[in-house]
Amino acid sequence: MLALIGFGMIATFMVLIMTRRLSAVAALILVPIIFGLLAGHGAGLGDMAIKGIIALAPTAAALVFAILFFSLMTDAGLFDPLIRAAVRYAKGDPLRVTLATTTVATLVSLDGDGATTAIVTIGAFLPIYRKLGMNPLILAVLLGSCNSIINMTPWGGPMARAASALNVPILDIFVPLIPTMVIGIAGTYLIAWWLGARERKRLGVVELETDLDSTLFDRPEGVERPKLFWVNLALTLALLACAILGLLPLPIAFMIGLAVAALINYPNVGLQRDRILAHAGNALPVVLLVFSAGIFTGIFEGTGMVGAMARSLIGLIPAEQGAFLGPVIGLTSGVFTFIMSTDAYYFGIVPVVAETAGHFGLAPVEVARAAMMGGTLHALSPLIAPIYLVAGLMKVEVSDLQRFGLPFAIALHLLMVVAAVLTGAIPLIAS
Repeated sequence: MLALIGFGMIATFMVLIMTRRLSAVAALILVPIIFGLLAGHGAGLGDMAIKGIIALAPTAAALVFAILFFSLMTDAGLFDPLIRAAVRYAKGDPLRVTLATTTVATLVSLDGDGATTAIVTIGAFLPIYRKLGMNPLILAVLLGSCNSIINMTPWGGPMARAASALNVPILDIFVPLIPTMVIGIAGTYLIAWWLGARERKRLGVVELETDLDSTLFDRPEGVERPKLFWVNLALTLALLACAILGLLPLPIAFMIGLAVAALINYPNVGLQRDRILAHAGNALPVVLLVFSAGIFTGIFEGTGMVGAMARSLIGLIPAEQGAFLGPVIGLTSGVFTFIMSTDAYYFGIVPVVAETAGHFGLAPVEVARAAMMGGTLHALSPLIAPIYLVAGLMKVEVSDLQRFGLPFAIALHLLMVVAAVLTGAIPLIAS
């Protein structure tokens, strides 16, 4: 009975958010409470919810300070010289244009805001693509590929959801995935080279001048800090080193980093407040989502639903195949995240899969890594807003983006699953 209630809760949650009857935050809070009452755990729901929220508090803190830190670095112009250099390198050569597109999309994606990446990259390169007569869908493919891979960083949305859903430390998920991400970006450069070489053969090379200042950056006047480039670069590298090497807990590292970055770049208290408020809209939804997920996971686990559901599924998986669940989860993550929202997948499917896989020797952190492999396919999902933003900015149809981009998204997805298995981030055979 408890398993049936659990499956009913997951189904209700997924239907409500995929039909947009409720927001993800509202569904994460209300649905588990209602089904927890149906399961007869009314008296203990408050304690379960608080336990879940407390467990995810470090994750929420790390994410909000990381988003604000990289937003300040973007305001200060940390990435400006590299972006300008990439655009200048492109000139009128289609091959150089595609390689420069990949570089800029990768760099701008580091701030964790997909909308910013789309606006900056498309604003910089779409005029060049049109001037040269290049296929603008190439720009969309490279933009989506880079953004979906870089979005696997600790301050990205998929990482926040995976860590929250399974209550696993973010760095335990992220660090082993670094080689996979590097291989994924290398694969994107390979796609950029192939598409660029094809366009160069078709169009040739022409002389092209671009007004970098008018097309690249859209920020308030007076916030750039070009004289502090090397200081900001050293601070960012030191912060990432401390976080990745575990010298400081991730929330503390980004808290210190944000405080130092704000003090160095914007010593005026009023300007500090203005810059933080300007980016609070990017950070707040993530924090709300994480704390709401704390209620969901706390009740889901505390009532015993997830365990009961896993036990009901174990008998359906042959023992000799259960050990291979890691690659299977990685391969199916692309399909799931294409046909459903990230919230439905990470909070509805992944916890049950993780509990089931645990009986075959697969650790929750390994399930979390495998579940994050589907990002390139998710970028083409009709259920997400960014694809409509990209289509609108480029004035193309979403269906055209999907048809052109799907083969490349599948290829990158398979490449990253193989890379994760070969580098040990996902075990081929569970221990």
